[in-house]
Amino acid sequence: MIKIKCYVVGMIATNCYLIEDEATGALAVIDPGDHSDELITELDSRGGRLDYILLTHGHYDHIIGAAELCRKYHPTVCAAEAEMEVLQKGLYNLSSVHNIRINSFNIDRQLHDGDVIKLGESNIRFMSTPGHTVGSGCYIVDDCIFSGDTIFCESIGRTDFPTSSIRDMMKSVQKVKELEGDYAIYPGHDMFSTLEHERKYNPYMQ
Repeated sequence: MIKIKCYVVGMIATNCYLIEDEATGALAVIDPGDHSDELITELDSRGGRLDYILLTHGHYDHIIGAAELCRKYHPTVCAAEAEMEVLQKGLYNLSSVHNIRINSFNIDRQLHDGDVIKLGESNIRFMSTPGHTVGSGCYIVDDCIFSGDTIFCESIGRTDFPTSSIRDMMKSVQKVKELEGDYAIYPGHDMFSTLEHERKYNPYMQ
């Protein structure tokens, strides 16, 4: 089982998540979109432990804080193999459009659909959900989906960016919809939701 803390960071209020495996204390940060004093204080209070950084996609507002965390805590950084070009090119990750500098960091593990990350005794499954970007993905653990900018409460992520595809997005939304059972949904921005709520009220899931 995991514990979850959310830190809202950066210029456009990105949800950055700290998840902890309760059995072992292993920690992962999902989408460090900017510096967060609160997150740094929390990690330092845990002895400076951070096992993983998990990126749902490569847009600047989800990765700006990664280099600082890598420098301080030396986690294993994971992202989809299909997202490497987005992570590396300012035009694709939108940093050059907004004149934003992203300090460099390495991707240690390139993920594919269905790959599992061991966080202590918790298994985190990567689900490939292209559409918002070519390599966008969700992380599923216990009854939780960290959906990045794929699924929002009663909406979906934009598909008018470089490497976006509305056709791929609709396939990805259907893929999430068809998961068995209910899940808590923790998106990249705005309010939390549940999969049952989205099945009923998200117009893109109808």
